[in-house]
Amino acid sequence: MKYEYRDSELERLAIEPSFNAGFAAEVVKAYRKRVQQIHAATDERDLLALRSLRFKKLKGKRSHQYSIRLNLQWRLIFEIESSDSGNVIHLVGIEDYH
Repeated sequence: MKYEYRDSELERLAIEPSFNAGFAAEVVKAYRKRVQQIHAATDERDLLALRSLRFKKLKGKRSHQYSIRLNLQWRLIFEIESSDSGNVIHLVGIEDYH
């Protein structure tokens, strides 16, 4: 599946092994694993099928966004854009949900 970064720190976090953007090593490791899972997915249904990700559509002002779990506290926020060549995931941020 195609994906793009809306935040340059998210891109650096995925690419640069020594960069942690102020997150704990556990969160960085989980983030990098989720990016690999997104890349390997055919579409968002593949992510939805992985129950451990806790794929959720957000509500209210954020009803256009989705999230998947990084750990018990942190979630990866993204948006899904439809295009002729398939859906594109836009990685928006990592947020504390507690």
